[in-house]
Amino acid sequence: MGIFSRFQDIVNANINSLLDRAEDPEKMIRLMIQEMEETLIEVRSTSAKVIADKKTLERRMAALTQDAEDWEQKAALAITRGREDLARAALAEQAAATETLELGHNELDAIESHLEDLNSEISQLQHKLDDAKAKQKSMLAREQSARSRLEIRRRFNRDKLNEAFEKFERYERKMDNMEAEVESYDLGSKDLAEEIADLERDEAIDEALAKLKARMDKKDSGE
Repeated sequence: MGIFSRFQDIVNANINSLLDRAEDPEKMIRLMIQEMEETLIEVRSTSAKVIADKKTLERRMAALTQDAEDWEQKAALAITRGREDLARAALAEQAAATETLELGHNELDAIESHLEDLNSEISQLQHKLDDAKAKQKSMLAREQSARSRLEIRRRFNRDKLNEAFEKFERYERKMDNMEAEVESYDLGSKDLAEEIADLERDEAIDEALAKLKARMDKKDSGE
């Protein structure tokens, strides 16, 4: 468990929360995956060493088992030959081999328990590693999208949009006032066609006035 303990923050990590604290999420994810891969290699290497130790211990235990059986046979042979002293010595050797064998069983149990822990760690880390690789592209896309939206909101927040709209409306109103001022200068003024028409009307009135005066003069003179 010692090898893997310093990587528990990775195994149990909420990757999104790590991204929130990352200045460069792409680099962060890449480093996380690299660290997981390196840890997986280290744990597998440790597992291989423990498996090798287990095989060595099993060979020693097999040899001790054989030794215990051999000493028992020797003790039996010594008894048949009337050599109780040799039989006792052989049984003492058998007892020593059996005691060492019991210690071997305890050590083997500890190794097997360690291997189970390592296998669990490997499985857990492999799952996290596969999950991180599968989510790598989508997480980067989500992060970039979120940053883009955030940047847009920062540049064009509601207050700035309202300010822009107000400026535009003020400018539009200014243009309306300028156009109205220009049009006001045209009020009461006549174009060339209208002035000529007025002249023609004045001339017709003058002619009518002259004719009326002439008729009145003739009437007054008795004609």
